[in-house]
Amino acid sequence: MNTNIERQELKVPNGQNKILLHTCCAPCSGEIIEALIQANIQFTIFFYNPNIHPVKEYEMRKDENKLFAEKHHIPFVDADYDSEEWFARAKGLEYEPERGLRCTMCFDMRLERTALYAYENDFLVFATSLGISRWKDLNQVNECGRRAASHYENLVFWDQNWRKKGGSSRMIEISKREQFYQQEYCGCIYSLRDSNKERKNRGEDSIQIGTKFYGKC
Repeated sequence: MNTNIERQELKVPNGQNKILLHTCCAPCSGEIIEALIQANIQFTIFFYNPNIHPVKEYEMRKDENKLFAEKHHIPFVDADYDSEEWFARAKGLEYEPERGLRCTMCFDMRLERTALYAYENDFLVFATSLGISRWKDLNQVNECGRRAASHYENLVFWDQNWRKKGGSSRMIEISKREQFYQQEYCGCIYSLRDSNKERKNRGEDSIQIGTKFYGKC
């Protein structure tokens, strides 16, 4: 890890120096983890992503994220994979477009659970890696985070824009350096369905779970 990288100055809200960081995978969280370490901010990772399908994909993303956290001696909380609840909430939203109402539901569910854990474990601030990818609607992610925080007194969602000052580019650089698993769809079964449909229209093969890695041919 290069600690001489010039990153944006990080200031945790309300003068705090400890956060709960919800992560979705190693590629999205790698830059954030290294930025927080460089800024001497204490944090714990909270992995809660019941949207990811199938289980093989879920386990690959979780295990890789956990290994990267352990490499940097960061506490890692492995939350439940309650996919049945996610599917129940997604009912009627199966054909929503990416960044639509299904994504709002998904972000709400994951960040509500993160907020609850933060509240119950004495974290006054929480954040998420969901917004660093340019494939995501940052405003949508932040609205869900603020809504989750609003249920608990004195809890704050840190809506840091991790993309600034080259954050998104470093996310890819770190992924290549670490040869992270390269996901080819957002994560849910409907995203997989739609991604494969687009690939078929382009004459490409369907996504093969667990076969593509950054920095490898």
